[in-house]
Amino acid sequence: MKKKQRRNAKDFSVSVLQKRLIAVGCALAILFCFLMGRFFYVQVVWQGELNYRALDQWTRELPIVAERGKITDRNGVVLADNRAAYTVFARSNAVKDKENTATTLAQVLGLDVQKTYEKLTKKKASEITVAKKVDKQSINALSSLTLDGVYYSRDNVRNYPKGDALCQVIGFTSVDNVGTTGIEKYYEEYLSGKNGELLHETDLVGIEIEGSVATYLPAENGYNLQLTIDYGIQEIVESALEKVIYNSSPVSAECVVLDVTNFEILAMANFPSYDLNDVPRNDVDALNKMSRNTLVSDVYEPGSTFKIITSAANVEEYLQGNKNAYSPNYVFSSSRTRTVDGTRVKCWNNHANGKHANQTLAEALNNSCNPCFTDMALGLGTEKFYDYLEAFGFGKKTGIDYGGEAYGLLMPEKAVRNCDLARIGFGQTIAVSGLQLACATAAAVNGGYYYTPHLVKRIYAEDGYEVFRAETTLKNRTVSEKTSSIIAGMLEGVVTQGSGKKAGIDGYRIGGKTGTAQKFENGHIAAGKYVSSFVGFYPVDNPKYLTLVIVDEPQGAYYGSVVAAPCAGEIFQGIFSLKNIPPNGA
Repeated sequence: MKKKQRRNAKDFSVSVLQKRLIAVGCALAILFCFLMGRFFYVQVVWQGELNYRALDQWTRELPIVAERGKITDRNGVVLADNRAAYTVFARSNAVKDKENTATTLAQVLGLDVQKTYEKLTKKKASEITVAKKVDKQSINALSSLTLDGVYYSRDNVRNYPKGDALCQVIGFTSVDNVGTTGIEKYYEEYLSGKNGELLHETDLVGIEIEGSVATYLPAENGYNLQLTIDYGIQEIVESALEKVIYNSSPVSAECVVLDVTNFEILAMANFPSYDLNDVPRNDVDALNKMSRNTLVSDVYEPGSTFKIITSAANVEEYLQGNKNAYSPNYVFSSSRTRTVDGTRVKCWNNHANGKHANQTLAEALNNSCNPCFTDMALGLGTEKFYDYLEAFGFGKKTGIDYGGEAYGLLMPEKAVRNCDLARIGFGQTIAVSGLQLACATAAAVNGGYYYTPHLVKRIYAEDGYEVFRAETTLKNRTVSEKTSSIIAGMLEGVVTQGSGKKAGIDGYRIGGKTGTAQKFENGHIAAGKYVSSFVGFYPVDNPKYLTLVIVDEPQGAYYGSVVAAPCAGEIFQGIFSLKNIPPNGA
């Protein structure tokens, strides 16, 4: 019995030993696998980064700055380009006579001698930037002096040949040539390119090794942008707005010209403006104000121009058999006022001597009579009217390729009272961006097609390789082609017979609508402050060009019919001349 116990104990001891040996073997195997994996990672996976670190330790590099892509209009007119400039560097360890070098650099580059000397004697930095944006003449002077440890590389400075033209649209770059606002910022990824390097072998203290061969890593230039903008039309718009500024002294004036067939932006201008070659960077408040593209980023109460949308919704519902909608031939009450939820809505005209009596929808548009549009909005009801507001893009972004677009201000549908709905019908209690209104109007008169507006037509490389080409994108339908045709015809009457007469041009079928909206400040009407506007299109039977002019707080005369409509008429006349469009029937 004791022998059997001894054998069992011996077997148990051997079993434990075997398990320990197996465990140690497994541990060694795991360790071996880990080490092999680490070797593989270091030698294969990490190879590129380690080679780069090694290269960085025994070389010094000069940047080769990529050329930023050009920006042109649709016809190739250059709007943003580059001019050559240079950056001067110094490697303090390689500068033999720091005092003389500092004096020479200061003289040639117009720098402070003491500050330059302090830079050269800094021990923390092996390479310092002496000066940026140095001109070619100064570089030639430095090259002739052969200063030890001083180098230079070509840089690029943004240049805008047209100065302040399209300044809010194009935007500008930072001192490091990075897009900061506008198209420059929105398309930074394409415009910026990729910098290259010129590598020089150096010793441990950063002094270039004699006889070493430089390694050249070329830069990849940025892609070019072709905008939808037509600079010829842009010049016409800016000239017309300058006259408005001179004659009416408003706080601001703005205009957008839209291709009604595809929503390409043909012109977009905001005043006041600034020179893109002389950006007022030291005055942040002024720069923020002047660089803001208010047509896209700001909102306002549109007033009577919004009656186009109410009319379109009403006519569409009438054609679809909605008994609460009004026929185009319906004669509205001649009463000057409507009372809704205890709130009185009144017409701007006193209706004396039969004025505004027996008005049809077309005549209500001609006369811009608020109560008629109150009737239409209330007849449709909140739910139905809001369906059309959504279809026409209010309360949401248009989707334009530009940063900072506003949504507009639209009351939540459930919060709308009848008195609110009544005011929305004639363009109050709703706030829109200029671009939203332009797009909505275009979709009301072009057959009911709402497209995504855009500013960039294509993106391409210098060799012609095309990275991107914009396509016409239909977002949704707003109204039927029949409704659209009816509304366009009525709006022609506004220009030939109504408040938009000063936008008319003999021999050309132009339609449009004026607007004169009171401004609200801190929840109250601001006495004597108005926004005057006009939105028009040509030709009525097959719209191509749409123009929206907005003038904020004009002094003296303030009606849209007097301030904005003539400006729009001048723009249309300029377009006809530029595009050689003859009068109707010519």
